[in-house]
Amino acid sequence: MEKNFVGGFAKGLRVLEAFGETSPRLSISDASRLTGLDRATARRCLLTLAELGYADYDGKFFALTPRVLRLGHAYLSATPLPQIVQPHLDRLCREVEQSASVSVLDGADVVYVARASQRRVMSINLVPGSRLPAYCASMGRVLLAALPDEDARRRMEETDRHAFTSHTRTGLEELMEELAKIRREGFAIIDQELELGLCSIAVPLRNAHGQVVAAVNIGAPAAQIPANQLADRFLRPLLDIADTLQPILR
Repeated sequence: MEKNFVGGFAKGLRVLEAFGETSPRLSISDASRLTGLDRATARRCLLTLAELGYADYDGKFFALTPRVLRLGHAYLSATPLPQIVQPHLDRLCREVEQSASVSVLDGADVVYVARASQRRVMSINLVPGSRLPAYCASMGRVLLAALPDEDARRRMEETDRHAFTSHTRTGLEELMEELAKIRREGFAIIDQELELGLCSIAVPLRNAHGQVVAAVNIGAPAAQIPANQLADRFLRPLLDIADTLQPILR
């Protein structure tokens, strides 16, 4: 495998991934610090992105251009998952009158692939392509719980498990115990761990072979529906959509 590995391409992807909600504009020094690459390598990667039209450069800072959306669109177009689940999400959203989402696991993050929302329940705007850390998201914990223990542990060890709120669980052993509970119960509930005022419940989506391929959740304002009421209100609708989708997911 090593002889087929293109190191320069990998470094370019690392620089591309350094851009984000908290770092929409990067200097060469910023890119070097965030990626661990030396300044010369980070500079070449950034200038290459600019030359190819994936970034703008004002002489000091680089910023991504809309051309980057082609990369995400290629995934969303190539996989049938978003198209399959979206009508079901829309119906679920109308039924429960709360936001609903589907995501997949990517390393230590969840990536949203479909979403239906009647109102904003988070301060950030979640759309297909949005990423959240798996350890403190309901869909993330469901997806981590579907992995072997050693794999789930490794992914959480490799991420910065900082506390978003005073409710966020960050201890590795505590999180591993939570994953074991999720495996037993079949669902995950988050009570204001990602953002104050938001709670959510998630269940796994399995394909026709019984493999967990994604997760679906419902998010609700904690002041309106406390976390201890989520299962009573929303578990059955979530399980119904999971059962409906299982025969048609790959």
